[in-house]
Amino acid sequence: MRTEATERAELVFSLFDANGNGVLDSEDFDLMTGRVLEVAVASDDGAREAIRAAFRRYWTTLATELDANGDGVISVDEFRPFVLDPERFGPTITEFAEALSALGDPDGDGLIERPLFVSLMRAIGFAEANIHALFDAFGPDVEDRITVTTWARGIEDYYAPDMGGIPADQLVAVRAV
Repeated sequence: MRTEATERAELVFSLFDANGNGVLDSEDFDLMTGRVLEVAVASDDGAREAIRAAFRRYWTTLATELDANGDGVISVDEFRPFVLDPERFGPTITEFAEALSALGDPDGDGLIERPLFVSLMRAIGFAEANIHALFDAFGPDVEDRITVTTWARGIEDYYAPDMGGIPADQLVAVRAV
């Protein structure tokens, strides 16, 4: 497992700990879903329901796979190796990647404009400078857009244990704000 992958997993854990109690629980995923939907005002009901379902599946998968003692919480030590295991967590990430990237394309043209991308990523909790660095690393077109497929693939790469030097690494790089 690459160091970059571990850093990405730890960052996403800290962001998904939306209530700040140091562990992941179902409340975190409810809070995160609400924050993301709050900025996705132009998305249709199908896209909004898809992201709700993806966040729900994310939590359910974690709770089912990792909460062996039934206390309803997941620690970072439990989280890290699991989310970086494509065999066990890959389908959940694929659903999440497709739902989030589709939410960024409310007009259905297959393209995501920077402002909405930034809003969605900020709602998740990523730092704005890092968000812009990621968008730039995706290679936007002359109208400052990326494809839905590019973003979905970038989300999947974020969770890949054997990948480094990828656009997603921009999210963990320390940047001046």
